Amino acid sequence: MIDLDRVRKLAFAEHGLATIAVARADGSVHASVVNAGILPDPVTGRISAGFVARGGTRKLTLLRERGQGTVVFRRGWEWASVQGPARLIGPDDPDPGFDLAGLPRLLRDVFLAATGTHDDWEEYDRVMAAERRCAVFIEAERLYGNS
Repeated sequence: MIDLDRVRKLAFAEHGLATIAVARADGSVHASVVNAGILPDPVTGRISAGFVARGGTRKLTLLRERGQGTVVFRRGWEWASVQGPARLIGPDDPDPGFDLAGLPRLLRDVFLAATGTHDDWEEYDRVMAAERRCAVFIEAERLYGNS
């Protein structure tokens, strides 16, 4: 049985490295590597896989179009997937349930959940704003993996 504790352990064991997969219109899959962690969606409070994405990326375009994605965490041959609806919160993706004034703190929280650290948070905030970074949450609607 896959549970969120197992997903968290895999995320930490691999320093947050995970794969996000999103379907394209033709049915093929777009996949890329991200740093992700498990944390609550700031609007619904539902447990989600969260990561920070640079603005203008294909994964963000596809998540907007498809509205859902899958994040796969792995360590060696052990793996677990978090699949569900996507919420994007960023300068190009305002959410009526979230005050964008809190975006710098949210991006930090997601980065920390993905095992990130930083020596200069003001510089981190500056770069996130310049790159139009977006917080992405994939709700843990469905969990699966190997035992």
